Amino acid sequence: MPFIPDHTNTCSDETNITIFDIKIQEPVTALTDFFITICCWYIFFRSRHEVQKNHVTDLYRYFFFMIGLSTLFGGIFGHVLCYRLGIAFKLPGWVFSMIAVMICERAAIMHTKKVMRPNVGKFFANANIVELVIMIIITCVTLNFFFVEFHAFYGLLIVTGSFELFNYIKTKEAASKWILISVAISCVAAVVHVAELSPHKWFNYLDAAHSIMCISAFVMYGGVKRIKFDIPS
Repeated sequence: MPFIPDHTNTCSDETNITIFDIKIQEPVTALTDFFITICCWYIFFRSRHEVQKNHVTDLYRYFFFMIGLSTLFGGIFGHVLCYRLGIAFKLPGWVFSMIAVMICERAAIMHTKKVMRPNVGKFFANANIVELVIMIIITCVTLNFFFVEFHAFYGLLIVTGSFELFNYIKTKEAASKWILISVAISCVAAVVHVAELSPHKWFNYLDAAHSIMCISAFVMYGGVKRIKFDIPS
């Protein structure tokens, strides 16, 4: 589920605007980034009163928080001020999104532990941290957004999707079904992004993907609200 900000390696000048002699780069893309931040932080704070408190829901809630933080930094440093700060300042948004992916992976692993052998769950929980550290180091050294995309594809589509699918097969739990639907919606956003399907230069493929990602976020939240455990941690 490539539910991540898409701050690529370039800074476009095609849709710049100037307000009071201040240049604002990619304003619509920045606004849709901020819209993701608003949606995810709305979910994060609202979920305090709407979900059962346990380890898995806590992880999914902080996934939303970190995605919101990522798109906030991405909108400011990765788009609005990219012309002034350069590509390296996209790193905060990239790194926060990678941490968010790791949290989402971990949530899915913890959600599925009840139907896995203990040593299998422990292995994936440890591999989850090692994978994040390796990918962040590679991304910081290369400044290449490809590794952020690869990490998101692997972590959210392969890991989160596979574990939640396994849990659904074993338990028929509605929560996993909703999360899997969210994965499918996010795949649509990924196709729009990769194929660069732009309705208009002022609402390009980045903006369209951001809008779809917001829908995916609320569908995932529908799943998180349905996660129940007998004994909250």
